[in-house]
Amino acid sequence: MRRFSLWLRGRPIVADSLLAAFLLVLDALGVGNEHHKASYLVFSVLLPLPLILRRIYPRAMAAVMFGLSVLCTLVGYLVGDDTSGHVALIGLGVMLYTLVAYVGRRDGLIYLVCLAVDLGLSLAILSEPVGGDIALVFVIYALCWTLAEFNGARHAYDAEVAARLAVADYDKERRAHEAVAAERTRIARELHDVVAHAVSVIIVQADGAKYALRQDPDTAERALAAIAGTGREALRELRRTVALLRTEHAPELLPQHGSAGIARLAEMMRDAGLAVELELTGELDDITPEVSLGVHRIVQESLTNTLRHAGSSPKATVRVQRREDDILIEVTDSGGVPVQEPGIPGTGMGLVGMRERVAVLGGTLSAGRTDDGRWRVRATLPLRAETE
Repeated sequence: MRRFSLWLRGRPIVADSLLAAFLLVLDALGVGNEHHKASYLVFSVLLPLPLILRRIYPRAMAAVMFGLSVLCTLVGYLVGDDTSGHVALIGLGVMLYTLVAYVGRRDGLIYLVCLAVDLGLSLAILSEPVGGDIALVFVIYALCWTLAEFNGARHAYDAEVAARLAVADYDKERRAHEAVAAERTRIARELHDVVAHAVSVIIVQADGAKYALRQDPDTAERALAAIAGTGREALRELRRTVALLRTEHAPELLPQHGSAGIARLAEMMRDAGLAVELELTGELDDITPEVSLGVHRIVQESLTNTLRHAGSSPKATVRVQRREDDILIEVTDSGGVPVQEPGIPGTGMGLVGMRERVAVLGGTLSAGRTDDGRWRVRATLPLRAETE
């Protein structure tokens, strides 16, 4: 049963079609007690139909259900029949539940007012009240509203947990990629050292061999032997180092930087409950990969820290501006009482990592409280890195 329930949860149209079919059968069973069987059967079929698409188009189907209820009342008045026998009118309560749980209280309250108008219309033009007992109708609507509040809160909680887990996974993937990038940087530095050292030795020995070739053949021979030995050693080091770089990541698996990557990061943080205001100024998609990665990581780390420490309703303003010679990044939170988030533990190295990255890129970074109590991270990264 649990497997079947999970299967139905992923297919709302199937589940709602079963509900509509069930109400149709129950409603049709009462046709024997009606004088106008044709009109009764028509509404027995029509009334459950909006339930099939109630979770796909909740507002539209709620309006259709309300219209069918009013039409059923008017037809009952014209043919002199009471419409209270329609079990399918329970669908009105189901629609109220759907609006409150999946759309919001405001739409649910509007629909509740419409249901009250429908009930008043029925009492005004029919001889008997709809449902046979007004108190029972109100109890049903109250029960539907309460159940919707409970399930709506559960759905909101599940969505927030899923969003925070997505942020945690995203942060984990970013940190893994950063570790790989750091390792490749270390390998590149090692490669530079190997090549620079070997070439320098070879040049010096070759110059010596050239001058000693005629006057001192033994010295020239030793120089050539040193050149050969240095070359072989450098070749072994190069092979070992290059072997570490052979595994390449697929382009679609690499992090997305530039304005699109920052916008995606802001959207993920919004889904996790952090209200982010994003302001991007200037062309951010044609800067060097190193600077683009630096901008992305500073914004990411700052927003992650805000989500962890800026209180129960955190807000952050992100401003990234490309200026003539550098990139300005400012991330300011709303302030608040620090909270602990067990789902996204901190490492205590966020600011240290940002400072190291900014220092490597030749920029500046400042972080601290502003006069109004908010926390602000401000960094500048030069567009042109210094070359050796």
